[in-house]
Amino acid sequence: MTRLFIALPLLGLSPLALAESAQSQANGFIEDSTWGLLNRMLFDQRDYRHGGRNSGARNAYKPRSERNGMAEEWGYGLMGTFSSGFTQGLVGVGVDAHAYLGGKLDSGGGRAGKARLLSLDNQGHPKDDYSRGGAAVKLRVSNTVLSYGEQRVKTPVFSSSDSRLLPETFTGWFLTSSEIDTLKLVAGHFTENADRNASSHDQGFVVNYSNGRQGTAFDLAGAVWNPSANVSSSLYTSRYADTWNQHYLGSTLSHAIDAQRSLSLDLNLYRTTDTGKALSGRIDNTTWSLVGRYAQGPHAFSLGWQQVDGNTPFDYVSRGAIYIANAVQMSDFNAPNEKSWQARYDLNMGAYGIPGLNLTALYVRGFAIDGSHVDPKGGYAYLGYGKDGKHWERDLEARYVVQAGKAKGLAFSLRHNVHRGDTAQAELDGDQIRLAVEYPLTGGL
Repeated sequence: MTRLFIALPLLGLSPLALAESAQSQANGFIEDSTWGLLNRMLFDQRDYRHGGRNSGARNAYKPRSERNGMAEEWGYGLMGTFSSGFTQGLVGVGVDAHAYLGGKLDSGGGRAGKARLLSLDNQGHPKDDYSRGGAAVKLRVSNTVLSYGEQRVKTPVFSSSDSRLLPETFTGWFLTSSEIDTLKLVAGHFTENADRNASSHDQGFVVNYSNGRQGTAFDLAGAVWNPSANVSSSLYTSRYADTWNQHYLGSTLSHAIDAQRSLSLDLNLYRTTDTGKALSGRIDNTTWSLVGRYAQGPHAFSLGWQQVDGNTPFDYVSRGAIYIANAVQMSDFNAPNEKSWQARYDLNMGAYGIPGLNLTALYVRGFAIDGSHVDPKGGYAYLGYGKDGKHWERDLEARYVVQAGKAKGLAFSLRHNVHRGDTAQAELDGDQIRLAVEYPLTGGL
């Protein structure tokens, strides 16, 4: 510790910046344990228009002319989690565990698959129920934690999605270090991920757009710097084995004008290039977004710009590792060379006597898509991008969370999303309705 205090000034850091040791405050494996139980009901309906067809499940095996245009799934999910405390001493030991259960409320072989709520059998029919579970062992020294096993991770380059019935999980090790108050360092190595509707853990990695061969490992390292409540910056580097290297830069700035008004600016930038055997083909892609937000009382107005520079779409491993602003409900607006803008309005109805109710309206328009130079032997040629492609999406959402009483935390959300585009871009025309109900239970041992 003495040597560390001597070295810190050489790095431009004050010894006072060291964070108080979390491990020194450990009460024990059981004493600091917590548990959670989340109930979730989710209904997702997608009505594809203008010749669009549902390609999910059994429809994918039919001739295109025989596919229907309706995708619809309705399911119930039960998610149990347990997080132990750490044993006392220099090195604390703990365990995080989870068990997930999903059940079909309604769907069929011709309607399932596209929403990815339900697990499917080998014939493309939705299963009546599916489940999976896992655990990770964790070690802590001071404010540094190393976890190994199946777990959820949240980073801009590799992130567990929780936007369907059950969450996505990863198998590997993950290191988080917060020895300095304003700086968090992370690193990880993963060999598997289980998709949101998966019932097994040995399916490799989920890659969202490429149909190339899979890499066998994913590595990442990053730093998150929070010098104040109004400034946050992050820098990550990652490698998807024999496929691509991907780097990320993100920054958020906010400023309170007065008690009622504020401004914020959010930047996300990704740089992706092929590496090793280039299993998805040639990739040389820079994708970025910038969003400005003005809030006044219960109202918030946002304007944003997003741009893809490269002859392949911006792609990512895992379902949640896309932090660009225009990745919305039905499209990521990430086609080759695509430019897009967004306008958004948020309203907090608490100011009008309905605390817990929030309304959102969002519009995104993409244009200048040009996929005519995609690698013909790569993993993106099958998407059939053309030149001068354009499309738009409109999303409306109402979300209400019960604020008090026995039902406190019970949440309802209703979304209506519409997407339209031409044939030079890869997304289908469709209307989506999504209803979600969640009820969380938490406690300690």
